[in-house]
Amino acid sequence: MIQDNKNISNGVMLNVYPDSIGEKFRDSIAMLKMEEFKDVFSLIYVLPTFFNSDLDRGFSIIDYDINKELVDEKDLKDLNELQIKLKFDIVLNHLSVASPQFKDMLQHGDKSKFKDFFINWNEFWEGNGTKNEDGIIIPKPEFLNKLFMRKSGLPILKVRFPDGTEQPYWNTFYQQITYNPIGVADLQSIAGLTEAQRQSVVTLVNAAINNNQDFATLNFDDCALFKSEILQIVEQKRSYLGQMDVNAASPLVWEFYEETLKKLSGYGCTILRLDAFAYLHKQVGESNFFNIPGTWEYLERIKKIAQQNNLMLLPEIHAEYGLHLHDEVANEGYYIYDFFLPGLTIHTIESQTSSALIRWAKEIIAKGYKTVNMLGCHDGIPVLDLKGKEVNGVYNKGLLEDAEIESIMNTIMERGGRVKNLYDPSGNKISYYQINATFFSALGEDEQKLLLARVIQMFMPGIPQIWYLDIFAGKNNYEAADNGGSAGHKEINRTALSMNDIEEGLKTEIVKKQLEIIRLRNTSDAFSGEVEINDFADDILDIKWTNGTSIAHLIANLNNKGFTIKLTENEITTTKSY
Repeated sequence: MIQDNKNISNGVMLNVYPDSIGEKFRDSIAMLKMEEFKDVFSLIYVLPTFFNSDLDRGFSIIDYDINKELVDEKDLKDLNELQIKLKFDIVLNHLSVASPQFKDMLQHGDKSKFKDFFINWNEFWEGNGTKNEDGIIIPKPEFLNKLFMRKSGLPILKVRFPDGTEQPYWNTFYQQITYNPIGVADLQSIAGLTEAQRQSVVTLVNAAINNNQDFATLNFDDCALFKSEILQIVEQKRSYLGQMDVNAASPLVWEFYEETLKKLSGYGCTILRLDAFAYLHKQVGESNFFNIPGTWEYLERIKKIAQQNNLMLLPEIHAEYGLHLHDEVANEGYYIYDFFLPGLTIHTIESQTSSALIRWAKEIIAKGYKTVNMLGCHDGIPVLDLKGKEVNGVYNKGLLEDAEIESIMNTIMERGGRVKNLYDPSGNKISYYQINATFFSALGEDEQKLLLARVIQMFMPGIPQIWYLDIFAGKNNYEAADNGGSAGHKEINRTALSMNDIEEGLKTEIVKKQLEIIRLRNTSDAFSGEVEINDFADDILDIKWTNGTSIAHLIANLNNKGFTIKLTENEITTTKSY
């Protein structure tokens, strides 16, 4: 039985998909019940394929009911018996096109109860732009240039309503349109087509679908008079995948949030990550990212709902350090993600210098930030977050210089990393957002470097969150990345492990030593106390945690990557070298 001696702020968190280990969530729990994992974790962050979803590996939510293909209610009881607390996501900014709300809107159009649940792009920009030849309003340049794009092109998905009209809806993140094959029966409503002509049209259209051909270029020969009717049927049969931005100005959206937070609390959720919250508030003439004061007003509303359900909020935000948005969120009393640690750790190990990492650690301590930190995760290794930024004509320095950040990127890329970019409103690439790689591969698949990275994470302030694959020194999965489609870059670090992989991994020194270090962080009372960071030498990392007579002291040599941990518990001191 895992000890119940850790509060949320001191325990270590495992990060998995429900099917990261074995085939279903019960296999992850079976792993946690193994003797080798005793006392290693106090929390578990289960990614949103725990719920019903259809795109972006869970972040396109259909509804927040349990995904019964992967999860059983008994799993929740087992976690409770293990005294492991749960962290979930709520995806504030968007829902799937397959959600009950969007499907109702597609079915009933203007008569739908949920007509205003999502954001009609043209209605939002009415009077503030000009329609193009496709009937889409292009916002005025002064408005368009303020938009923060997560993909190339306008953030819209055009959807077809029962009356045949097409409307653009705000779609910040992923989308996919699929043209489904037609059959002879679909053409029965077109009077004047013979059976032979119907068969000919079906063959022509389905070949075009298979070949990704533009329907406008099709030559229907003796059926040309019916081209418009045929294409209407083809369009009517298309299906969508997409993360449709919700309209937080709608009272129905807030009713949905209230229902969802109550449901997640009922599952046993303790920590709630607010995914993409900074994109939620939208206002003409402002950026679509972290509007002020609108974003704060929405966060406060969510906070009140969370408090009613005993949930601790963790707003997720990616932004340059120089913007100091992390500072603003922390000053409002929220936990923040330490998206700076992954890049700083790689920089520290590769450059053999601790100054930047120590500077950030001291800032966390001095400002009293409450953080959740990580190395690897389901997404990429952040790099943009480390940069400086000009604000109101004043340049705020980053945690690293641009040349140092470039060096990190080049190193990871040379070791097989893949990239995700940001775009301006014209579709031009403007920067690397993150680099996708396993943390082990990012470190050159050097086991001693991985151990050093892990102990750095364990001794940094904050709740340590650990990606399952990193424990087992997972390597870049290029096949999965190549076969993963538009989001394939992320699949490089999402390889599922079989139970046999777990058993074999537990025989290796890199896994045994990591679990030993993680267990120390999860169980020692020292980490509930005060932390002292010494900076007497740039190639030495010296961090000491003290809580009464409990002391955990790390001294790492960045030149040879070796380190020692001196632990004092119950007046007994032990020293271990790695």
